[in-house]
Amino acid sequence: MLSRTPRGRFLAPLALVAVLALSADAANSFSPLTVAPRQHAPAVIHHLREGLASSTNWSGYAVTGTNVTDVEGSWTVPAVSCPGGSQYASLWIGIDGFNSGSVEQTGTDSDCQNGVPTYYAWFEFYPHPAYMVNNFAVHPGDVISARTNYDPKSRQFTVSLTNVTTGQSFSTSTRVNNARRTSAEWIVEAPWSSGVLPLANFSTAKFGGDYTGVGGTSAATVNGTTGPIGAFGSNVVAITMVSSSNGTKATPSNLSGDGTSFTDWWYSPGP
Repeated sequence: MLSRTPRGRFLAPLALVAVLALSADAANSFSPLTVAPRQHAPAVIHHLREGLASSTNWSGYAVTGTNVTDVEGSWTVPAVSCPGGSQYASLWIGIDGFNSGSVEQTGTDSDCQNGVPTYYAWFEFYPHPAYMVNNFAVHPGDVISARTNYDPKSRQFTVSLTNVTTGQSFSTSTRVNNARRTSAEWIVEAPWSSGVLPLANFSTAKFGGDYTGVGGTSAATVNGTTGPIGAFGSNVVAITMVSSSNGTKATPSNLSGDGTSFTDWWYSPGP
């Protein structure tokens, strides 16, 4: 049984333990993400009703269910506008986190670091720290393809990321004990560090093959059934990111007619 903190975050009843025996491919190495002392946390859900949710740190889409084994996604790296100071926008796909205490995920960031636009790739097996992927260039306008997969035989999660524009790719695998595998996600996130960090002005994020030209993305395998986001009917949840005063910070569009693609819009930093 799950419990909530006063802020609404889901906490697992048992400690989440990952065997972080991470191995890079020949072209890449990993290092702890030190851009800020932060993590990509589970969703902090304020409201959920009839396929619509509001969250203080996520915007995008989730599919709920049982035995989630695969999630694929693609997006175009958005350019950020930096007025000064530091703000963050993480785009990712993954398993878990909408209604559980772990997240197995990989993505890219479009950040402002002391007023300077900064772009990079990362992965995370939350609650363990995030890792930056070294020697993996990320630029505004690059098309990214990503996958998170669970192998029931090895009981390992594998996250992989490809910069379709440059041809670079990486993958790594590990075991996450007590992962519930009850949701799949395609998300823009304001990361967490003792609270939700400021969301960078990413303007518009574009997810799915209708925008990226990468077929078969924005798809999941849930309890043995594979399909695009829109194929999962009442299990599909559209998530709007809101401020502490319930003002809209970012929100997704409706899904495209084929259920594969959507845009996510930045609105305002909010209090």
